[in-house]
Amino acid sequence: MEKVRLMNRTDRKFWFHSDYLPKLLQEVQHDYHLLCIEGKSLLSYSTAYFDTKNDRMFSAHHNGKLNRFKIRKRTYIDSGIHFLEIKFKNNKGRTIKKRIPCALDNSSFTSTESQFINSHTPFYTKELIPSLLNKFSRLTLVNKNLKERCTIDLDIEFEVANRIVTLDNLVVVEIKSDGKSNVSPLAQALRKNRIKTSGFSKYCIGRCITDPILKRNIFKEKIRTIEKVTQTSIHII
Repeated sequence: MEKVRLMNRTDRKFWFHSDYLPKLLQEVQHDYHLLCIEGKSLLSYSTAYFDTKNDRMFSAHHNGKLNRFKIRKRTYIDSGIHFLEIKFKNNKGRTIKKRIPCALDNSSFTSTESQFINSHTPFYTKELIPSLLNKFSRLTLVNKNLKERCTIDLDIEFEVANRIVTLDNLVVVEIKSDGKSNVSPLAQALRKNRIKTSGFSKYCIGRCITDPILKRNIFKEKIRTIEKVTQTSIHII
């Protein structure tokens, strides 16, 4: 995992009904290592996102702005570690991630955390508030050539003010690489099964389906397509 941290990378996302997953995994089983912690491969994650009161980070994504940020605290539940993470999407389509170990508290920032955010983003911690809690389970595949990492997210749920919305039957795959090679056995298997790449931001989708007054025009069609693909109805609270 240390050899494929890919903190500066390109990524492609795919999403589909969970019924397709066993077949896809079988097709690529000889091309990847599967991350396991103490014999467990389906690992649990929890993420707290932060935004400004006027939702500047969400709005930047909604409006298609390049050079945009996400700020989050992520808990890797099975390994018991926590990171404060900054994700930056630049105008060349690359994702650059920086992170530091952090406190579990999602309601405030320590002085070290504040300095980290203030130094690496245009935002100040005094203007940030918790905006969304996201939980999911993840399989992580590492290409045996050590140039690609793939994450497969299931059991995705969002929580705001003790209200929970789940995306039943949905699988989200992200293929992460250094951008120097387009050869990906998993991408080839997805194409073979007629699953096309399609953008998916857990933060933006989660905000849209938990905040009824948030501007969501650009995401309405995607939410309808998710409902069609997963054969479920997403009730926007």
